[in-house]
Amino acid sequence: MPRVSDDRLAARRREILDGARHCFSEHGYDGATVKRLEEATGLSRGAIFHHFGDKEGLFLALAREDADRMADVAAEEGLVQVMRDILARPKDFDWLSTRLEIVRKIRSDPGFREAWEAQGADREAATLARLERKRRAGSLRKDVPPEVLVTYLDVILDGIVTRLASGQSTDDLHAVLDLVEASVRVPAGEQYN
Repeated sequence: MPRVSDDRLAARRREILDGARHCFSEHGYDGATVKRLEEATGLSRGAIFHHFGDKEGLFLALAREDADRMADVAAEEGLVQVMRDILARPKDFDWLSTRLEIVRKIRSDPGFREAWEAQGADREAATLARLERKRRAGSLRKDVPPEVLVTYLDVILDGIVTRLASGQSTDDLHAVLDLVEASVRVPAGEQYN
């Protein structure tokens, strides 16, 4: 039997992820049945689950992919820039509309909760490291612990994702993000000791 090249395997994996992203976006987590995943990817369940194990593994691979991308942006430009990217390109993140279903799954399935939290850990660590660098540079307020600021920014991110998922207007969210940025920075002319 001929061996499939690593490039072909990577391309197949990419096809599956792209089709699954669209399927989860259109039908939600629960509605993304195996049949719909097959239709969206153009591949059989055997081909799909050979790469990802099961639907949950496929979904978490998408979450991991986004978390890695968000962690890279958060490390270089901050979590607020991640949120600005989501607002600028909502179609790239539309599969996150499943977030409302995921909250239920996180509450009822401890194994899924653990996997979901693990995929966000890199983004959180990158955000915390960037906040620490900003604090040392004197541009970040020092009267609030960095861990609290990370939680604050995560709550804002959750709110943006929820707003997008529910189809609410995002017109004013750029101004909200300006306010969020201002709230974590040292005001011009002031110093925190």
